[in-house]
Amino acid sequence: MTALPETEAEPEPGATASGPPRGRRTIIILVAAVVAVAAALAVWTQRSGKPAAEGPEAGFARDMSVHHAQAVEMSFIVRDRTQDKPVRLLAYDIINTQRAQIGMMTAWLDGWGLPKADPAGPMRWMGHGGHGGTSLPADGSMPGMATPAQLAELGRASGRQAETLYLRLMIAHHRGGVSMAEAVLGRTGNAQVTRLARTMVEGQQAEITLMERMLGERGAPAV
Repeated sequence: MTALPETEAEPEPGATASGPPRGRRTIIILVAAVVAVAAALAVWTQRSGKPAAEGPEAGFARDMSVHHAQAVEMSFIVRDRTQDKPVRLLAYDIINTQRAQIGMMTAWLDGWGLPKADPAGPMRWMGHGGHGGTSLPADGSMPGMATPAQLAELGRASGRQAETLYLRLMIAHHRGGVSMAEAVLGRTGNAQVTRLARTMVEGQQAEITLMERMLGERGAPAV
């Protein structure tokens, strides 16, 4: 009696004799792709060194933006309160430089996906010991900031009085800004934060020297 040939099992729809069904292969490929993307994202996040929301980089970006905003405000005030060309030129330089730096720091926070204000309040990253012996005000406010009363006085002044008051306030403001920039230099390894902080230290120290000379030229003692 002649044996009948064995009947091959019918393949699943979409399958080939040498592999899994087409639908199953597609799922496997998609899962592998998702895993690969997730792994790459994890490596990128680790290498990018994205700052933490409560870290010194984010705190510096937030607080220095606020600090800069007051320098811009004072510079606009004095621009309208005097016709002295050197003071107006200094105010113009501070407005443009610090506005550009605010834009840079805001872009950092956007890129890091971090809020632009710390719900727990300002200056947590710097602490009350300051840096290099510089202490923060007892209320934890930013160093060098003018008070509302001082801003109001500047807004009422004019001519030589406005010039000298602005220079005094801005010297104190720059000294506070330098202390904040020096503080973050001792707390971060982030290259872009380090570059900007060093630029701030050098630029504001140079402006302090300039403003002290300008005070002397106006017969006002240095502060």
